[in-house]
Amino acid sequence: VEPRPRWHLVGHLQSNKAKRAVQLFDVIQSLDSAAIADEVSKRAVQSGRSVAGLVEVNTSGDRTKYGVTPQGAMKLLEHVRGLRAIALGGLMTIGPLGGGPEGARDSFRALAAIREEAVRAGALAPDAELSMGMSDDFEIAIDEGATIIRIGTALFGPRPAGPAAAG
Repeated sequence: VEPRPRWHLVGHLQSNKAKRAVQLFDVIQSLDSAAIADEVSKRAVQSGRSVAGLVEVNTSGDRTKYGVTPQGAMKLLEHVRGLRAIALGGLMTIGPLGGGPEGARDSFRALAAIREEAVRAGALAPDAELSMGMSDDFEIAIDEGATIIRIGTALFGPRPAGPAAAG
């Protein structure tokens, strides 16, 4: 069997996009609510497939970021574990914007602590993924136990300015 890429969806997923996401992606890294997880599972069942899923946790406390609160993470993990078309693979977080290295470190440590708690409780496997760190802070994420990093800007350069920036 030829190796093939495993496509990951990173970023907020709206429920009306779940059907397409299940068709396009192998891993959905942004399960941030029971409602989204339910919709993804339903659409995966309808498509005759399953997807891997990571629960997104807002460890920075930034109100502009998506993700379940750290206090709600265990409840969402248990919910996702009960869904038949999602293979629960771990946790994901996005570090704070402009929080500097120590802000990122605190955020990543918080996610690692949630994973440890979830493993002890039997909600996650011991080898569960920790998806954390992007181009500006991936070294810190690796130091704190990241198993998946997202380094798009370092590889492809900055995103082009959007229409609002052009005007």
